Amino acid sequence: MTEEMMDAIEKDLVFLATASSEGIPNVVPIGFARPIDNGSILIADNYMNKTRKNIEENPNVAIVTKDAQKNPYQFKGKAEIVESGKIFDEVVEWAQNVMTKLNPKAAIVVKLTEIYQKSFLPR
Repeated sequence: MTEEMMDAIEKDLVFLATASSEGIPNVVPIGFARPIDNGSILIADNYMNKTRKNIEENPNVAIVTKDAQKNPYQFKGKAEIVESGKIFDEVVEWAQNVMTKLNPKAAIVVKLTEIYQKSFLPR
């Protein structure tokens, strides 16, 4: 990811798409997403019931940035649910620094496999 791509993820709402093992899609807005590095995205699992079930069944996900006119990015990758350790502790601290009543159930780490930009054509 470029710096511009990382900013688009961290500074605005993104949408996370998942699908069940039967292929039933689900898309949710995510307010707690940020890059870990240029190949991974961290998401706080605050209220993800259907999304989490889908990731458990099928780890393939897509993330789209909110502002498709200014920063039209789509990121695809494999999601991993992390419930303890350093990454989980980081997501809990991050969420509680932003909103004191949030207690994330898990951290979702998305390892990117593809990035699309501008009309979602391969980069």
